[in-house]
Amino acid sequence: MLYHLFQWLDEAYNLPGAGLFQFSTFRAALAVLLSLILSTVYGERVIKFLQRKQMGEQIRDLGLEGQAEKAGTPTMGGLIIIGATLIPVLLLGDLQNIYIILLIVTTVWMGIIGFLDDYKKKMQKNKDGLAGKYKVIGQVGLGIIVGATMFFHSDITIREEIKQTAGTEQVEITTLRGNDKFDVAHKSLKTTIPFVKYNEIDYSTILTSINEDWKDYAWIIFIPIVIFIITAVSNGANLTDGIDGLAAGTSAIIVLTLGIFAFISGNIIFSDYLNVMYIPGTGEMLIFIAAFVGSLIGFLWYNAYPAQVFMGDTGSLTIGGIIAVLAIATRKEWLIPILCGIFLMENLSVVLQVGYFKYTKKKFGEGRRIFLMSPLHHHYQKKGIHESKIVSRFWIVGILLAVLSIITLKIR
Repeated sequence: MLYHLFQWLDEAYNLPGAGLFQFSTFRAALAVLLSLILSTVYGERVIKFLQRKQMGEQIRDLGLEGQAEKAGTPTMGGLIIIGATLIPVLLLGDLQNIYIILLIVTTVWMGIIGFLDDYKKKMQKNKDGLAGKYKVIGQVGLGIIVGATMFFHSDITIREEIKQTAGTEQVEITTLRGNDKFDVAHKSLKTTIPFVKYNEIDYSTILTSINEDWKDYAWIIFIPIVIFIITAVSNGANLTDGIDGLAAGTSAIIVLTLGIFAFISGNIIFSDYLNVMYIPGTGEMLIFIAAFVGSLIGFLWYNAYPAQVFMGDTGSLTIGGIIAVLAIATRKEWLIPILCGIFLMENLSVVLQVGYFKYTKKKFGEGRRIFLMSPLHHHYQKKGIHESKIVSRFWIVGILLAVLSIITLKIR
């Protein structure tokens, strides 16, 4: 809103200082400050409101140290993250930018699914919460919206470096830097694969390799991939939310890294210099990412050990959905196994534990376990490591994975 207001003031009246709002970096700085203030100052009021509504966490006895003390801690604190993200974005973002619209839709959509789950658990005293099939339907629905928008919307394009053929070799045209080196914006399903020299792949080639006329039906391949990514990452974030500060801290690291990718991909000079895909419009996502990181860090003020509030599914499902959409929008979804390695390990630990238990029970008549408990962070708790140390070490691993993800820009 403020972005559009100051844009009008700059164009109509040449108001001094109004032009600053045209710079995404300036608005991103304001967004992170505003989200931090909202999440820290007004977060306490949200916590007190949740306490009055008796939205306390019901703790199952899993035999973990310090577990009993967490009983009654307010949950559904994801409302703090959602509010502190959306308010700065609505004020400072370009609300006509398709990427901003997609991220707002994702936040509200996944927030509603998580809220319904928490509401059924706390207010309706249904320990199972929202039925799993309805969660999956919600995730699939969002995947269809995001995938269809990415495929069909005219504003979602890429621009590629102009090359000309000289004999059998590809020779880059020698021109000035910037716009002159890139062709016009066009629709494409190209994405980035890490550690590969010519690190781009086009999803549509899966069909066009069979029949060139099938290119217009590439959405049949692309949308299921988007659905899978959104479902996997949101569930991974949900499983990671098990001890104080773990999900919020690791997510902040991941989102900050995706912010770097969005800034580079949306800037024609940096994308040219680093030889990465130039995606017009993605630079605007920097405002959303700044607000989101600020809200996560502000939430940590209350969620760090010992937690005064838990994010609940309202927060964890929303976080996972946003991260998935950011990765897809920046064409970095193949980096998710590395960048979201913590989520992947938590997911795999559950899958392996359940699978191995069922296998050994069928084969030996007695179920056996790989881990002392899953998800993985509970395994380390069972080993007697304090949860604050587990969180710190997971954060360190998350930082290492983020650095590795960033250097894939040059390691090919």
